[in-house]
Amino acid sequence: MPQITAFLPVHDDPTNVLSLHPSCRTVPGVRALRTFTVRARLPEALAPLQELALNLRWSWDERTRDLFRWVDPQVWEGSKHDPVAMLGHVGRERLEALQSDSAFMRFMNEDYHDLQRSLETPRWFQQRHDTPLQGVAYFSPEFGLAEAIPQYSGGLGVLAGDHLKAANGLGVPLTGIGLFYHYGYFNQYLNADGWQEEYYPPLDPHQMALRLAERPTPEGGSEPVTIEVQLADRTLTAQIWLAQVGRIKLYMLDADLDVNPGELRSVTDRLYGGDNEHRLQQEILLGIGGVRALSALGIPTQVFHTNEGHAGFLGLERIRRLMIDEKLSWSEAIEAVRAGTLFTTHTPVPAGIDQFPRQLMEKYFRSWAEECGVTFDTLMGLGHFPHEQPDAPFNMAVMGLRLAGMSNGVAKLHGHTSREMFTGLWPEVPADEVPIGSVTNGVHGRTWVSSPMSDLFTKHVSPAWDEAGPDEWARILDAREDAVWRAREEGKERLVSFVRDRLRASYRARGVSEGDIAWIDEVLDPRVLTIGWSRRFATYKRATLLLSQPERLKALLLDETRPMQLLFAGKAHPADEYGKSMISQLVQFSSDPALRHRIVFVENYDISVARMFYQGSDVWLNTPRRPQEASGTSGEKAALNGALNCSILDGWWDEMFDGDNGWAIASAADEQDLDRRDQIEANSLFEILERQILPLYYDRRPGERLSKAWVQRIQHSLATLGPKVQASRMVRDYVTGYYEPLAVRSESLDSSGYKRARELAAWKAKLTKAWPGVMVKEVGGDSEPAEIDLGGTRTVSAEVALGSLTTDDVTVELLHGPVGMNDQIGELSAVTLHPSPDGSSSNPGLVHYEGSFDCSSAGRHGYTVRVVPSHADMAAWAELGLVAWA
Repeated sequence: MPQITAFLPVHDDPTNVLSLHPSCRTVPGVRALRTFTVRARLPEALAPLQELALNLRWSWDERTRDLFRWVDPQVWEGSKHDPVAMLGHVGRERLEALQSDSAFMRFMNEDYHDLQRSLETPRWFQQRHDTPLQGVAYFSPEFGLAEAIPQYSGGLGVLAGDHLKAANGLGVPLTGIGLFYHYGYFNQYLNADGWQEEYYPPLDPHQMALRLAERPTPEGGSEPVTIEVQLADRTLTAQIWLAQVGRIKLYMLDADLDVNPGELRSVTDRLYGGDNEHRLQQEILLGIGGVRALSALGIPTQVFHTNEGHAGFLGLERIRRLMIDEKLSWSEAIEAVRAGTLFTTHTPVPAGIDQFPRQLMEKYFRSWAEECGVTFDTLMGLGHFPHEQPDAPFNMAVMGLRLAGMSNGVAKLHGHTSREMFTGLWPEVPADEVPIGSVTNGVHGRTWVSSPMSDLFTKHVSPAWDEAGPDEWARILDAREDAVWRAREEGKERLVSFVRDRLRASYRARGVSEGDIAWIDEVLDPRVLTIGWSRRFATYKRATLLLSQPERLKALLLDETRPMQLLFAGKAHPADEYGKSMISQLVQFSSDPALRHRIVFVENYDISVARMFYQGSDVWLNTPRRPQEASGTSGEKAALNGALNCSILDGWWDEMFDGDNGWAIASAADEQDLDRRDQIEANSLFEILERQILPLYYDRRPGERLSKAWVQRIQHSLATLGPKVQASRMVRDYVTGYYEPLAVRSESLDSSGYKRARELAAWKAKLTKAWPGVMVKEVGGDSEPAEIDLGGTRTVSAEVALGSLTTDDVTVELLHGPVGMNDQIGELSAVTLHPSPDGSSSNPGLVHYEGSFDCSSAGRHGYTVRVVPSHADMAAWAELGLVAWA
């Protein structure tokens, strides 16, 4: 039966019309009073196809993609590998023929039963019989699952999609929460000057692998689930779309309903579109609406994981509920919320953080503060650094950190960068001890790895290579060199064909004649060293670094014996004029008839373009300004396809480069002059290309088609990186290091009417009030000799004033290690000092502490003493930011 659906918003204000590609514009006409969707109804015998199409397992399962390709190869390609769209265009005769094809029917039914088994088979998580974890809600503003569901802009969204896929593979009880954008991010095309233009073709969720989330009605039927959020003085109603990702459910909130006025229907129009107020409205819907969606759907949640600060308002909704429904105080509700919240930051620079002016926050949250019975300044304080003025902008990352029991960056270096960037939240805490950890991002290998490479891994590593460990990945070293080379060749050949097809389509769309694009047949050569670069065109990523020395670059591109070729793709944010300028520079450089067969910019970057680049590039180039790349997972995807990374030591590469699994471009991070820094780093890149990469790639004996030394480096790269860059490793790290500890704390603090949350809040208030009376009065040890033998023991004592606190409220630590300039202790080691048995001291009102440490290395050493808070229900002593130093 046809299905009545909500129609897309029509904007009467000409200044608010979303721009369309010229080919997408229509002549104004009569607006429909009602709209509906006509869905293809498959014959009963082919019903499994519908179920297979609606589960996004097909986005990584090659067998299921083969099945849809079998249905109709031409329509499959024309649908851009979207099975839902494809099934709506397959002719009746073809469907009847498939029913009569016993081989097809057998293949389809086997694949359908394989899907069912994959949903029911116990996985890694189900084997953790003593796990406390029962449910995680993963909030993200974007999810990159497949090109057929364009709800992503770049790395953040693709990471979120890979997180869900890996959670499925491991059997983790996780639910995704996001928004559905009716115009997605944007499609990109280049004008005659090579300047990026944006257009926003409308998306119909009814024609995607999505279903409306429904609940049963008392009459025995079902109805769509909706939620409401307050946006200033108006109420927004949102429906909820469900995307099934294997066994994982992703729910996306959608404001495009008739019940909403036009300006509210457009809240979910575009990803990262509109002004600051539009962004705030989206983040209210994502955070507050997402928590309400979980309740409306009846999904119990222990741990709330916020992927960047965009969903941070979920903490305010949970605080409000605890204060209104459970009668907790402000501080008690915060402790209960923190107990089960994880905040992941992806931003290595303050400029990348969402911040909202006080006036805007007051418009949307004044009523929230009044309902909760707190002053508006108290609310604003959640988004401020200490000592910031009340009218300072509200910082979403600061709120995320304040309301999270645990926080992390997305690579080891990024964790360090984040601790430095947010040290102002804990001014008395050394940067290295700021409570922000790290989990290095990983990628979902099955989504990104080519079939030939996957077959190679299945044969030599393990059928479950995406979850294999180091010992299994070491087996790739035993693969035949020609087998590795051939798998790589297939990826390059497909890449060359793909790029030529995209170029032809692009030029035809601009009206260029067939005769004038005949040269495209000579673009790229699968035998030539191919370097790929595809990602967001942000300034710090420096896509044009190689163009800084154009003659040197031309010489490398056109070398007669050892040439190279360059491929670029990516989008600049619509408001980023410098990013667009970089794209234009690349396009103009590549338009030189002498170079256009060796350097290409591919339009309209998306998952399908990225996948082709990863699978066909020999070298993956990454040129950010260190340490501004939080993680940079594109290099991980390329590495799994046998590409070798050539990158600045930033993000994940900083911790995984071993000297032989790729190349490290020298970084002049201490150089303050950015032009000078770019020049130094460009020189390093050119020297690596000229002296190392190109000679190694073309190091072949006469008559040989492959470089054995190159293949051996590929094998070493796979052996060392294969087990580390997988999203399965990443999600396991989250489960064991964050989700499970948070689940324990959440259950503990929530139990017995939030008894321990109340007690923790009261203890923190007591401690904060009493802390000025905490002091290290005296440190003993002066009587010890000035020199000590290696391996000897040094004993240290301390006289500590605790004021109104007890020894149970604090920990006294001895910090020691080698010292450098100004007696700064380098590699800190900590020893807990213990009070004397009776807690007495020769000085009235003080507590005597004592302890010792071994001197295990020669040289100048030093030590100091500090007092820090101690409570069993704190995730880290540093969360209060209180320290008393000797």
